[in-house]
Amino acid sequence: MTIHNDDTIAGRISRALAERIVTGALPPGSKLKQDHIAEEFGSSHVPVREALRRLEAQGLAVSEPRRGVRVASFDLKEVQEVAKMRAALEGLALRHSAEHLTPSRLDQAEQATIDGDNARDVRTWEEANRRFHKLILEPCEMPRLLSAIDDLHAASARFLFATWLTDWEPRIDTDHRTILAFLRAGKVENAVTALERHVQWIGGPSRRMQHAVRERFAIVG
Repeated sequence: MTIHNDDTIAGRISRALAERIVTGALPPGSKLKQDHIAEEFGSSHVPVREALRRLEAQGLAVSEPRRGVRVASFDLKEVQEVAKMRAALEGLALRHSAEHLTPSRLDQAEQATIDGDNARDVRTWEEANRRFHKLILEPCEMPRLLSAIDDLHAASARFLFATWLTDWEPRIDTDHRTILAFLRAGKVENAVTALERHVQWIGGPSRRMQHAVRERFAIVG
């Protein structure tokens, strides 16, 4: 799972910790102790502090007075906030990237969708889904915007893992195919609308049968 392409020591530490938080290996409330992290990664405290600041900026960690840094908690309201932010920012990115999307890149995005449809676990699906969105958005050539979107994807992935890690069910992503069809036809605004609608479904209530009906987060692309 790629969070950022920063290859500094701090970047490597933050990516490793972010993956643990996103996948649930580090649950909400877990302490992120500088001494332990520095020892694990064989680094000084300086890059560890920078890595923790990065996790705070991503909303994955919180610093509390006299309690140090902990893994941030989350709730449905936060999921919905992330969804609205992603819809706005990804729509903006797609408007700027659309004219630079080559048939080859769209083919790669279609293959990412197929890979997602064939995924047999949540990690494989999340990687394919992330790849689809990166492929259609990266040509906007707006690095700050893409960085913000990347942070929001990490937050979305965290909710996804919390919900589907043990009960993954394969799904066919018709939304991705609709977005691609509009892009291939040059209907950019239709594609943007489809993308915004697709992303805003994240966090909507979903009832699933599994011994008993229960409320869960509905996680889509």
